[in-house]
Amino acid sequence: MSGGVPTPSRSARRVLRGPRPEAVPVLVARACTLVGVLDIAAGVFPRFRHSRMHHFAEVLPGSFGPFAAALSLSAGILLLLLAHGLRRGKRRAWRAAVALLPAGAVAEFTYRHSIIGVIISLALLAPLLRHRDQFAALPDPRSRWRALANFVLMGAGSLALGLVIVSAHQNRMVGDPSLADRITHVLYGLFGFEGPVDYQGDTSWTVGFSLGALGLLTAVTTIYLAFRPEHPAARLTEEDEARLRALLEKHGRRDSLGHFALRRDKAVVFSPSGKAAVTYRVVSGVMLASGDPIGDVEAWPGAIERFMDEARAHSWTPAVMGCSETGGEVWTRETGLDALELGDEAVVDVADFSLAGRAMRNVRQMVKRIERAGYETRVRRIRDLGEAELERIRNAAEDWRGTDTERGFSMALGRIGDAADGDCLIATAHKADDQPGEYGDLKAILHFVPWGPDGASLDLMRRDRSADPGMNELLIVAALQAAPKFGITRVSLNFAMFRSALARGEKIGAGPVLRAWRGLLVFLSRWFQIESLYKFNAKFQPRWEPRFVVYRASADLPRIGFAAMQAEGFVNFALPLPRFLRRRRTAPRVCAHTLAERDVRAA
Repeated sequence: MSGGVPTPSRSARRVLRGPRPEAVPVLVARACTLVGVLDIAAGVFPRFRHSRMHHFAEVLPGSFGPFAAALSLSAGILLLLLAHGLRRGKRRAWRAAVALLPAGAVAEFTYRHSIIGVIISLALLAPLLRHRDQFAALPDPRSRWRALANFVLMGAGSLALGLVIVSAHQNRMVGDPSLADRITHVLYGLFGFEGPVDYQGDTSWTVGFSLGALGLLTAVTTIYLAFRPEHPAARLTEEDEARLRALLEKHGRRDSLGHFALRRDKAVVFSPSGKAAVTYRVVSGVMLASGDPIGDVEAWPGAIERFMDEARAHSWTPAVMGCSETGGEVWTRETGLDALELGDEAVVDVADFSLAGRAMRNVRQMVKRIERAGYETRVRRIRDLGEAELERIRNAAEDWRGTDTERGFSMALGRIGDAADGDCLIATAHKADDQPGEYGDLKAILHFVPWGPDGASLDLMRRDRSADPGMNELLIVAALQAAPKFGITRVSLNFAMFRSALARGEKIGAGPVLRAWRGLLVFLSRWFQIESLYKFNAKFQPRWEPRFVVYRASADLPRIGFAAMQAEGFVNFALPLPRFLRRRRTAPRVCAHTLAERDVRAA
């Protein structure tokens, strides 16, 4: 391969290969899952405790003492919570399991004098102790928001499971309580109070302790997550950013996504020589890098090795989104990972761009129509704008965002107007109105980041919803026409996901499989702008540069895809404040911006 990248030895590739779940953690996790499910079943369903399976389940950890149902339920949930961490080889999950299993064994012997129960606990404990070196993964980055997420999810799960517990004793209920009474009984029980539902015999006592155990588990886990030492989320330090900017100054023209490595919600690992780096973010246990490594291609293997070491240390799933063909070759060659074509990046060569010709007829007519409507455009460097105008542009970009959450990760910088980003290019559309709005005559914004000294890469597109359609086409044409003045010879537009499948699937002679795949992509475009972005980019007659996703195993692709959707902002578990309660930001934003808004489809 070009670039002088050395070919690693077979042993080196084994060292760099991504972390794969070992046999012992997987088996132990499965055993904990099975035991947890049986414990929950024994605690919830009264019939289960009289079945043949219960002869085995009753000697499992957590099924002892006078509070058998509540303790069985608690132990089952704890084991299920631990199973995921054990599967990933997490050290803290191992410690918790090592503490829980002996406690269960002692309790089995003390309360029930059950030798079988002790044996089962020790049988699970033995491989944990013997193979403790396989449970060395460090904890994931965390924040206080995990406590809120735990409270919401555990609370909802406890409410649903509590409703099952209350309803499972139907034949012992006094009367016929309504669904509202049962939900009320669950809510009271989670807080340790008696509810409106009554049972015959000692069933009320059993249900009450089971509900109390669920409430206690929710409270304890939430308190633990809220008060445990906080591990800071990924953030670029000033020193890291300075080193990355130095690398981009020398090698920034290699990759159009290079400048997006300066997002400040990413972490970074450098090669031993410091001549290359990989930036990433951890999302749902996936160590997600984007674009190619930054810096000298000959130093890429060192940065990739550090990346894989970090993934192995934390038992994260390594993945790269949107790397170039060269980057994909280096990643697969150095690590043994696989690559899959994800889509194509639209790149316009400024010297070849023209509005003349039949192919550009639609764009030409739209631009002329908008210009006749009284719109004018301005293309400038960020450093040439005053602070007051920058603040107005930032506020407008925030208000004109088409979604409640910011979108973008791999091709989004996440801020406008930072003092360090003076080379960024901004194109704005203006129209004088009789009654100017909150942002005066400003009607649309396009923001570009540098792609080396002679290129620009599209970052975000925003427009006033009351403005005429076609603002994005107008500003892209304006930016391409003004590019020579700034020494820009190439412009990277949006990324078109699965472009080749869409293009081939609509041609005559396409097979049934390709047509079905294209039909699925068109259907998904209702939510993810797959087809609309492709057609929008194709208007400008670009050349298409393929982009790839690098992954460890095919089984990881769904998880990587879900993590990428979270990073890009398509899936969001946060509860945003209503727009009218949000404070106006006066500092440059440090969050993701979308590459194209929903109005691209209409345009």
